[in-house]
Amino acid sequence: MLALKDDTLSDDMIWLEGGVFQMGSDDHYPEEAPRHPVRVDGFWIDRAPVTNRQFARFVAETDHLTVAEIAPDPKDYPGALPEMCRPASLVFQPTAGPVDLTDWRNWWDYCFDADWRHPLGPGSSIDDVLDHPVVHVAFADAEAYAKWVGKALPTEAEWEYAAWGGREGCEYAWGDELEPGGAPAANVWQGDFPWQNLCSDGFVRTSPVGTFSPNGFGLVDMVGNVWEWTRDWYSVAHPAAQSRPCCIPDNPRGGPKSDSHDRCDGVAIPRKVLKGGSHLCAPNYCRRYRPAARMAQPIDTSTCHLGFRCIVRDTAASD
Repeated sequence: MLALKDDTLSDDMIWLEGGVFQMGSDDHYPEEAPRHPVRVDGFWIDRAPVTNRQFARFVAETDHLTVAEIAPDPKDYPGALPEMCRPASLVFQPTAGPVDLTDWRNWWDYCFDADWRHPLGPGSSIDDVLDHPVVHVAFADAEAYAKWVGKALPTEAEWEYAAWGGREGCEYAWGDELEPGGAPAANVWQGDFPWQNLCSDGFVRTSPVGTFSPNGFGLVDMVGNVWEWTRDWYSVAHPAAQSRPCCIPDNPRGGPKSDSHDRCDGVAIPRKVLKGGSHLCAPNYCRRYRPAARMAQPIDTSTCHLGFRCIVRDTAASD
C-alpha cells in the first residue's frame, strides 16, 4: 500500500490508470504547443489541492518555515535595496479601473509579512479559510510538505493527464463552454481584470476545495482557484515533443534546469511549470483556465494564488 503519513490522507487520493493522451494545445498561447501524444504510468493523486488545515498540521509537526517567512539573503540579489530584504510575498490588489495589462506591478503588491498564515498580509489570518487551498508556498515549501507526507509533486504531464479527466478533446476540463448554461464551472475571474470582479461564482479570492463539480476522474479544483506547482523545469515549448517528434514520450520530465532560467534585475532565477490557472484568470487576461495551459514561476517566489497537490507513483498500489 501507499507509504503515506497516515490513513486520513490516503483516503482522499484517487488512483489513475495512466495511458496515452494528447498533451498541450496549438490553439492558444505559444508555450502550450505543440499538441502531442504522451504516455504516463498509473499514479495516485490528491483529490484536491493541499488545504490550510493540512499544511498547518505539517508546520506544527515539523516547525517548517516557508520561503515567504524568511528574509532574502542580499547576496542572492545583487543590487536589491536593503530595506526590501524582509520576509514578504506577493498579494493581489484590485485596481480602481482599467490599467496597462502588460505591467503586472499594477496589481501585485510585494507585501511584507504576507505568508500562508497571513494570506492578505499582516492582520489577516486563515481562521475562516482552513478548507481553502494553502497559498504563499514556494516550490521548496511544496516539496517539503510532499516529502513529509510520503508523496511527491506531479510532473507537468502527470498533472495535465489528471486535469483532463479523459476529455482532452474538449476546450476545457468540463467541455467546450467556459460557463455551461451560463454558470461558472470553476473559481475564475468574471468581469474585466484587474478591476471589475463580478463574483458570479460567489468568491472574491480562493474558495473551499471541492466547491465546484469534479472532473471525469473525480478530481476537484484542477482548474481555477489556485495555480499548482509541478516538479518540471520550465521550457518555452514541450521539450519531449521537440526532441522525439516521431515517438510517444514515456513519462516526460520536462526540460533541463539550464533552460528554465529567467533574468530579473540581473539575477538568473530557475523556474518551474505551474498548471491550472487561478481565481485571477479572466477572459480579458491570462486565459489559462484550461488543462493545457502552463506558466513559468521562479522557484524563489510565492503568491496569494499559488498552491499545490501531491501524487504517489506506485503501480503496485492499484492491485
